[in-house]
Amino acid sequence: MISRYDFIRTRFAPTPSGYLHLGNLASFMLTAALADASGAKVLLRIDDLDQTRVRKQYLEDVFETLSFFELGWDEGPGDLEEHLQLYSQVNRIHLYQDMLGYLRDAGLLYACNCSRSELAHFPASEGYSGRCREKNLPLDAEGVCWRMVTDHDILLELRGLAEEVRHATLPAGMRDFVVRKKDGHASYQLASVADDIFFGVDLIVRGEDLRDSSWAQLYLARHLPSNGFPKARFVHHPLLMTGRAQKLSKSAGDTSVRALRETASGPADLIPGLSAALGVGEGLRDRYALGKWMIDHWIA
Repeated sequence: MISRYDFIRTRFAPTPSGYLHLGNLASFMLTAALADASGAKVLLRIDDLDQTRVRKQYLEDVFETLSFFELGWDEGPGDLEEHLQLYSQVNRIHLYQDMLGYLRDAGLLYACNCSRSELAHFPASEGYSGRCREKNLPLDAEGVCWRMVTDHDILLELRGLAEEVRHATLPAGMRDFVVRKKDGHASYQLASVADDIFFGVDLIVRGEDLRDSSWAQLYLARHLPSNGFPKARFVHHPLLMTGRAQKLSKSAGDTSVRALRETASGPADLIPGLSAALGVGEGLRDRYALGKWMIDHWIA
């Protein structure tokens, strides 16, 4: 099923806002397995634009985890220093600003000054009401974010592997999504699209919790100058859950891969535990077997 595709590039795209957990590791392993099966190169692209949440030890954890589990990559920084000097998203701010400028000039944005407490009144399932659309606030006003003017009737196309092509309108929770935050920096949705276009990523692997973001990013790419993002293939994998049926979270202090690494002599010591967390038992002994299992059970 995968061998019929000739992908150019996929990516590891961790966010260094905490130590990586088992869910991040599983996503890395699935990405590596898909790259092996399809011939795609792997890019390491660390999403560190929100510098208020980045810590050096979290960045180091990315390189140490990938190295420990022998998850190599073909493109991107070889170490922390090279990341900071050449590959950090901070070095691509001009790309994000150019994209924001294009959207602004096209009349596709409006300013929003809603506070967090005001936004909390809107159910996540319904999304933002668009209450600031008619305020006509200046885009250069203080304390405003920029929202995309979305058309709720546009039919979008998401290309997967197993389901091939799926069509849907923008999810309600992503209507009038933010493209520039109040601090002036690009939002995750815009920066992620800009990076994937810039690096030529055509296979995007991410958790099921980011499926709505994929629809929003496809909507955004549709309104940009000609680009390859709408033709990318998406894989949305299941999430590893805690005993409380909640997804694993770096911010919630779930068991980190770093803590597990400290008790192991090598990756073989930890693969059985990860296999058990995935519900496959402890019979798999290396990442290649585990990656194949994830492809067979999560995608096929």
